[in-house]
Amino acid sequence: MKVTDHIEQAKNTLVSFEILPPLKGKTINSIYDHLDPLMEFKPAYINVTYHRAEHVFKKKADGVFEKVEVRKRPGTVGICAGIMNHYQVDAVPHLICGGFTKRETEDALIDLNFIGVDNVLVLRGDAAKNETFFEPEPDGHRFAIDLLKQVTSLNNGIYLEEDIRDGFRTKFSVGVAGYPEKHFEAPNMETDLAYLKAKVEAGADYIVTQMFFDNPKFFEFVKRCKEHGITVPIIPGLKPITTKKQLSVIPRTFHVDIPTDLSVEIEKCKEDKDVELVGQEWLLQQSRELKKSGVPVLHYYTLGKSRVIANVVKELV
Repeated sequence: MKVTDHIEQAKNTLVSFEILPPLKGKTINSIYDHLDPLMEFKPAYINVTYHRAEHVFKKKADGVFEKVEVRKRPGTVGICAGIMNHYQVDAVPHLICGGFTKRETEDALIDLNFIGVDNVLVLRGDAAKNETFFEPEPDGHRFAIDLLKQVTSLNNGIYLEEDIRDGFRTKFSVGVAGYPEKHFEAPNMETDLAYLKAKVEAGADYIVTQMFFDNPKFFEFVKRCKEHGITVPIIPGLKPITTKKQLSVIPRTFHVDIPTDLSVEIEKCKEDKDVELVGQEWLLQQSRELKKSGVPVLHYYTLGKSRVIANVVKELV
């Protein structure tokens, strides 16, 4: 079932969760253990992130260093199949430009279609760890809008092989990312909104935002989107702060601000268990206000903190 159909049929604000594939060497049971405490809240769907390969240099016996490709978190397609089979809940895989060619993307989309996935979230992805700026794979996509266009082409039965005639038309509903505090590479918010509108005009069905901790910034973002003619559903992305370290890690990594009131309360905490309580309460108040405003979905980045998310959602239902 498409995300947009879930939204249209819902009478109240929905909830959804986002997870990481387990590190290579672990089983899918780690995913089930993570999600089991959250399933009582009947999520509309579960997002599964996609991860590019990394290159490392390993020293051989002769002393020469060999460049080796390592993918630390494989399994997005298989995890989506497992989630849908295990929980009978829709899975939304992420698709990224970084680390993948157009043919690899097409094959992934075909696999996803075969297992009954109806939705994808398309993202450019981050630069590789050894790169200052994002660089696409040879014959890969540089921008999320180009990846989006490949998905919509497949929805129209257009494959990379020109000799395929009357190819099967997929029916993916496509989500894209939005940034209430501006994408860090955009020169200004006006330009960022223009890019976002272009993605909607190219076929994006809904928007999921980067995490934020200041609701007024989200409300202002939604207002400005409407002023630019963006009318698709906008879903807020939410995450709890659970350690003091995150006060510096989150702004540096995700380029978002942490409100003064929140940072002051966290700085008062002596241990991370106290930080977790502060972060949980902040997320609860955020969620209540967003739900009261009528957002279509509350999308939680669980990232190993399913217990904290469960405590918050329990107070909302």
